[in-house]
Amino acid sequence: MSQTRIAVIVGSLRKDSYNHKLALALAHLAPSDFTFEHLRIDDLPLYNQDDDGNPAASVKRLKTEIAAAQGLLFVTPEYNRSFPGVLKNAIDHASRPYGQSAWGGKPAAVVGISVGATGTALAQQHLRNVLAYLDVPTMGSPEIFLQFKDGLFDDKGHIGNEGTKKFLQGWMDKYVAWIKTHSAV
Repeated sequence: MSQTRIAVIVGSLRKDSYNHKLALALAHLAPSDFTFEHLRIDDLPLYNQDDDGNPAASVKRLKTEIAAAQGLLFVTPEYNRSFPGVLKNAIDHASRPYGQSAWGGKPAAVVGISVGATGTALAQQHLRNVLAYLDVPTMGSPEIFLQFKDGLFDDKGHIGNEGTKKFLQGWMDKYVAWIKTHSAV
């Protein structure tokens, strides 16, 4: 059985990030033929078009990892009603130079969690707009706008609430079908 590689891009650098925990918990719900690889974005320099001809090693690594994946999973917090700058920086690096985007055609989903009642709804919408421009087919529904509450994650990093786990399993089933339908590989 061949593995389907999913590149996971978490837009939070925080050590105890809820979004990182969500990404790990979602991977537990995936079938065994799906592998979730978290891409490092904290070591990327700030994007500067002057560097397009000679990108940093971290940028080359990021683009190679994206190219090797059959699908993408963006997990974003919401900062000031949008997605974080570190995530935008990674997106910009991997989309450049113009005409050499690593993102194009890769099927994706966007999810997120926050302490706010609306989860990361606005951040996700802004991110979807950017991904649409970059030709990243993004799953529309179901959407995940989770509010973090105590007990959401158990001591093993799995979803601790049965109702939420059932919802997220349904989401994962749709995501797997989305990737299988839209992946070029």
